[in-house]
Amino acid sequence: MVINDSQNWRMIDMKFAMIGAGAMGLRYGILLQEAGNDVTFIDTWQPHIDRIREQGGVYVMRDHKDRQLTKIKLETPESYNGDPDMFIFFVKQMQLDGYLKRCAHFFNDRQYAFTCMNGMGHIEKLQKYFADDKIIGGTALIATVLPGPGEVDFMGKRGAGKMNMCPLDEKPDEMTHKLFNELDKAQMHPTLTDDFTGTLMTKVIFNSVINTLCTMFEIPMGELGNFKGFYSMGRQLIDEAYDICARADIHLVSTRDEEMAALDRNVRIDMPLHYPSMYQDMIKDRPTEVDYINGYIAELGRKYHYEAATHLFVTQAVHLAEFHRQNEAKKRVAKKQAELQRQTA
Repeated sequence: MVINDSQNWRMIDMKFAMIGAGAMGLRYGILLQEAGNDVTFIDTWQPHIDRIREQGGVYVMRDHKDRQLTKIKLETPESYNGDPDMFIFFVKQMQLDGYLKRCAHFFNDRQYAFTCMNGMGHIEKLQKYFADDKIIGGTALIATVLPGPGEVDFMGKRGAGKMNMCPLDEKPDEMTHKLFNELDKAQMHPTLTDDFTGTLMTKVIFNSVINTLCTMFEIPMGELGNFKGFYSMGRQLIDEAYDICARADIHLVSTRDEEMAALDRNVRIDMPLHYPSMYQDMIKDRPTEVDYINGYIAELGRKYHYEAATHLFVTQAVHLAEFHRQNEAKKRVAKKQAELQRQTA
């Protein structure tokens, strides 16, 4: 159910600190900055930090075109000492604990935390540092790529994509509406919902199909959508997840048919050339978040005495793809070392 956000809330600029200057962090932060907000980025990836400081900002593209330098404020957790209205968290699930510990010295009980991170498990970590009435969760259907240090590629035309958001206590306050207005000004197309867990889980289920299948076979979303077996594969994953959520009394924000229709539109029409973030992590030899997506669904199933066999299989299949790539990388290194030894013998 969607709440009608028709109240005339006062439009004011906000002060944000973006925890994580990766692909999505840069997209949200830069668009909020362009909408008139004060945004500081906080990151820990040193090659990225060095490149941004060296070139005086981030090179921003749209669909691989119109590469332009955008100036940003960038700090590390240790160098930042600001007091923003709101922190926005866009880091990988497995990185969040470390970021929170390094950033804890500038948190206070007045500040809010907002996140549209993939997967599940991050809200419990945020609750250790922020009160429930100051945590806002969300989901984003927005494609962005980080080609390398110091550059980002916004996929789709300006205004492409959409997102959902909901406060953890499901009681939107003035700050929730201020955030909504700023995201709307930034053309992120937010929708305010009234079921926190249902909102987040609906996106987890969405990602459990597209992210994992594209990553397993290293294909773009359009190729997945054009495969004649896509519907049956996707529906099997959706049905398992929806069955589990029914047992857990989680009220999802779309029906099974609506979820499948959204998947179909996303892969065939909206973003057929896009590779999901999980694939981007794997090909760059970074750990994937599959345990926080399909793995989370399977664990939730076990809690409610439901064996999510397909999600369990897909989770291990992604790990097998990671394992294979790691072995191939080791073989290439060993081959190169052997060639060097022969040349110097």
